[in-house]
Amino acid sequence: MQAITPFLWFDDQAEEAAQHYVSIFENSRILDVSRNGEGGPGPAGSVLTVRFELDGLELQALNGGPHFHFTEAISLFVSVESQEEVDRLWDRLIEGGGEPSRCGWLKDRYGLSWQVVPTALSELMGDPDPARASRATQAMLGMSKIDIAALRAAADGVPPVQV
Repeated sequence: MQAITPFLWFDDQAEEAAQHYVSIFENSRILDVSRNGEGGPGPAGSVLTVRFELDGLELQALNGGPHFHFTEAISLFVSVESQEEVDRLWDRLIEGGGEPSRCGWLKDRYGLSWQVVPTALSELMGDPDPARASRATQAMLGMSKIDIAALRAAADGVPPVQV
């Protein structure tokens, strides 16, 4: 059993968000949906909480009303191996009204922040050659969605292609 579980506060989209997230990540599923009873904080029968799993990580979502909102101060970090995974996850998480940010960060349509980060980024930023690491870091700082080929080219000292 997981001892620490991220708990996400939504206005009234907890079930919709959980279903969206489990449709994006492999090995994911809705575990439990609890509903308001008579005298609950919401209308009887409406969703109160959703417990779900994203690729082995259990999360809980609450329909808590409009009192609190997500901020960039917390995000879900997704480590991926390939550019194809970066592109697929980025596109799915941003669809329907999400917003790109910088350095691999985005907000989804519910306002939750995510980082979609290829393992190549930490490898390049941790390169034993400080000049390579610096060039990779500088390239990343100019990106929204991470581009692995552009990071590798920057680390190698290849100037970016001007379009």
